[in-house]
Amino acid sequence: MKKAKILKTVQLSLLSAIIVILAFVPNLGYIKIPVLAIQATTVHIPVIIGSILLGPVSGGILGGIFGLTSLLNNTMQPGITSFCFSPFIEMGAGLGGSPLALVVCFVPRILCGVVPYYIFKLIQNHSKNELKTRKFSLLLSGVAGSMTNTILVMSMIYLFFGQQYAAARGLAFEAVLGVVLSVVGINGTIEALIAALISSAIATAIYRSKILERI
Repeated sequence: MKKAKILKTVQLSLLSAIIVILAFVPNLGYIKIPVLAIQATTVHIPVIIGSILLGPVSGGILGGIFGLTSLLNNTMQPGITSFCFSPFIEMGAGLGGSPLALVVCFVPRILCGVVPYYIFKLIQNHSKNELKTRKFSLLLSGVAGSMTNTILVMSMIYLFFGQQYAAARGLAFEAVLGVVLSVVGINGTIEALIAALISSAIATAIYRSKILERI
């Protein structure tokens, strides 16, 4: 039991370190795709892997670290919409920041570390052959974790900061919903595919090594 706790702590620390590296090293956690004029997020991949392998509590902790890196990034290197993720950034002249930014910054990221575990377990528990369905379960869990983050972040931005987001982007408020749907449909799909493939490959390798069985 003591050995298992130590190993889990080490694994959690390692994944936390990877999240920090991805978040703060340029073009690692946020990969620009010039052809599509978007950037794909990969910071959430260690969160998804941790959720599946270590459980929802560890996944939630990793998601919280992901949220913290987002808060720091948007505070220290603010962009035009950083007020959606940091209460320390003004929404506009004289408007100040909003505490709702913390909700956008943390809640989707924490749930990104909780949802994959339950999707994986739900499929595996209803499978007649867990080994054969494991790869499918891992892929679907990766997609679910990534889309949880994207859908919740963009939905909350629209609900909490729709007017301010439109002003910052130079858009009419009526156009914001279309932007949100576009981000979810394009960014979200690309990120989900990347997350599913990478998290599935890594988790499969760990399962095959039987390291989880030894603890």
